[in-house]
Amino acid sequence: MDIETEVVETLPSTHAGQVVSELHDTEKTFLWGSVATVTMAHLVHDTYTAFLAPLLPLLQSKLGIGYTLAGSLAIFMQLPSLLNPFIGYLADKANLRWFIILAPAVTGTLMSCMGLAPTYLVLVFLLLAAGVSVACFHAPAPAMIAKVSGGRVGKGMSIFMASGELGRTLGPVIAVAGVGWFGLEGMWRLAFVGWGVSIILYWRLRNIEDVRKTESAKATMSEFRAAGQKVFPPLALIMMGRALLEVSLTIYLPLFVSDELGLSLWLAAISLTILQAAGVVGALISGTISDRYGRSRILFMVLLLAPLLMLALIYGPSWLAVPLLIALGLTALSPQPVFLALVQDKFPDNRALSNGTFLALNFLIRAAGIWVVGLLADQFGLTAAFVLSALVAFVTVPVLKFLPK
Repeated sequence: MDIETEVVETLPSTHAGQVVSELHDTEKTFLWGSVATVTMAHLVHDTYTAFLAPLLPLLQSKLGIGYTLAGSLAIFMQLPSLLNPFIGYLADKANLRWFIILAPAVTGTLMSCMGLAPTYLVLVFLLLAAGVSVACFHAPAPAMIAKVSGGRVGKGMSIFMASGELGRTLGPVIAVAGVGWFGLEGMWRLAFVGWGVSIILYWRLRNIEDVRKTESAKATMSEFRAAGQKVFPPLALIMMGRALLEVSLTIYLPLFVSDELGLSLWLAAISLTILQAAGVVGALISGTISDRYGRSRILFMVLLLAPLLMLALIYGPSWLAVPLLIALGLTALSPQPVFLALVQDKFPDNRALSNGTFLALNFLIRAAGIWVVGLLADQFGLTAAFVLSALVAFVTVPVLKFLPK
């Protein structure tokens, strides 16, 4: 049983919220049980969201579409992220534990049924529905992690994001294995794992609504806007600069390996798995050490190294591919926990709203990046698109000096 639940059940309701608030804010307690519950859900949930990229070659062949339309499928899946600020606002005012409880089951079902879509339009609607489920999970979940992390928000975000990266690491292998076991149309059987996890989440989180919010959570929108004007503009510029590099690696890497390098679907999936596995370690480390050494310092290091490693992967010898993919996972995929920790630092009274705003902004920038890389690949080839993505990423480094300290 979680510490918060134990406190609530053993004290009068008039004092329960006050005591839980003191656990989180005064004593700065890192509540391992609560962190583990939410991160476990994140792992399983994001395993399903990682099914799309490795299956793009099969979906592309089945539906007869080009690179731009294939890459656009990821955009449709992320389009509901625009709802994140609204979901985050609701999460700051009400208890949305059912969003977290049901998300693994709903997302798992929709993502496992991609092979059943007979047309491109049906697949688009399927991914839009999955995107709504993804948004309903990712808006309140990081805010919950920040609350139960006490004074170690970076550590909590690292564990949370590492679980997501681990899910995205396992996702490509599970997706390709599912195709081998059941065929593309039979992958719906994999959805039962998500339903099992949702049942576990219900058992673990069923009493969480007993925790009352404190008055300090009722920050005004004017305060949120004032802080947002200092945080989000430089953060958006940094995200824009690295967007092409990130989507090249996380969306188009299987296509690059299969089309440009002429390797099999399994090897394409394994390349993504290697990258994501290193990303798990990078996500686990980056937020934790940013608690000690500062957010900007860690961001400077990873944002400078990632494009250099990308160019080395493109032009280096083939025997260096695996070490370079590992290094790219450690750097290119590791800024996200630091971004989330920075946002949670600056908006302690509007954590879900600020996180939802960040995710919506991240979607808009990432969606534009997916379109640009897809258009570049159709026009000049994937190799040229990857090179340009690395060069553009260098512009993020000077913007770091404008981030709030």
